[in-house]
Amino acid sequence: MHPPRMSAPSCIVPPLEQLIIRPHIVPLLPNFHGMESENPYAHIKEFEEVCNTFREGGASIDLMRLKLFPFILKDKAKVWLNSLRPRSIRNWVDLQAEFFKKFFPTHRTNGLKRQILNFSVKENEKFHECWERYMEAINACPHHGFDTWLLVSYFYDRMSSSMKQILETMCGGDL
Repeated sequence: MHPPRMSAPSCIVPPLEQLIIRPHIVPLLPNFHGMESENPYAHIKEFEEVCNTFREGGASIDLMRLKLFPFILKDKAKVWLNSLRPRSIRNWVDLQAEFFKKFFPTHRTNGLKRQILNFSVKENEKFHECWERYMEAINACPHHGFDTWLLVSYFYDRMSSSMKQILETMCGGDL
């Protein structure tokens, strides 16, 4: 004899609006597994970009995101969603906040901020390579909270004297 199948109510409280999810949409959505190597911010950005291309029958974009979000989660990430308190998510902002709290915790943010603060130029590294690497560090943590002038200052302070000289020459000496 098999026990009866029981499932907890969803953590997502959907708005009263109706939305029909067309089957061709789901395969186009990016998947998120909850692995450390995945960037939750980049994932949400890509998910929102895909959702923005599908406006179904006048439904709000928030409704579409709330309805489609469970389809993108796999493995550890799906287990997390199913473990949230039933009916605790009421809108897209709430869902994003919970998602980032779980998959981009404070210690990860702090580690990436340290990478930005302690950035250093590698020996024999070209300026454009150095700049690209620095921008990758910044983009890995879009919520770093540093003002643009401070980011430029951190980068400039870490440059080699020869790089600074080239940059100052390119700017006409006004740095």
